[in-house]
Amino acid sequence: MPESPDPVVNALQEYTTCDVSDALCKLKYRNGGFLSGLTMWSPLRQDGPTKIVGPAYTVQYVPLHDPAPKHPTHYIDQVPKGAVVFVSCPPKTPNAVYGGLMSTRAQALGAAGSVIDGRFRDVQEQRDLGYPVFARDVGTAPPAELLKVAAVNVPVRLQTDEQDMEIRPGDYIVADLNGVVVLPAELAEKALPLMQKQVEADTQMAAEIKKGMSFVEASKKFRS
Repeated sequence: MPESPDPVVNALQEYTTCDVSDALCKLKYRNGGFLSGLTMWSPLRQDGPTKIVGPAYTVQYVPLHDPAPKHPTHYIDQVPKGAVVFVSCPPKTPNAVYGGLMSTRAQALGAAGSVIDGRFRDVQEQRDLGYPVFARDVGTAPPAELLKVAAVNVPVRLQTDEQDMEIRPGDYIVADLNGVVVLPAELAEKALPLMQKQVEADTQMAAEIKKGMSFVEASKKFRS
């Protein structure tokens, strides 16, 4: 990944989503920031070293009957460079809310990747682009018969009954083979040193366990 003007993004490139969650758990942030049900579909399906890091650029889809007016312009043309596009739609929407042309434009604008809290389509097209997409599932039909974009860059809630999680514009999204995590912007400064400490401890633990030390003993030595 090219270097970002945001030092937090650069620092987060060194860590996995598990490292981020470990730090957020220490800070008592719910579920360690994990966003359940969102997995990697492109450039590969749950395989490879792909990782995306960037501030969230949120998109909110609502039902057509919702009184909120339709957003006046297409959200994809305003994606900031380095952002992670986070698309939210009503739960159990059967139609896809994101497709290959969206990724083509996002990639051209320099987006880090896209996370779709719903269904997306054009899977092979996404993969041919080599563009990272994480999503809840796939679909084939476009969204226009059911939904409209009502707002961009507003707080959105994760569309699941399992969790009560909010993604706000500018919060950091980190996604890799393990899943997708949201790091609230105001916690980044506290979380990063905790990640470094945890990774160093785990590296030392792994080395000693390979030499025969028990897990309990290694935990006491390096994590206490």
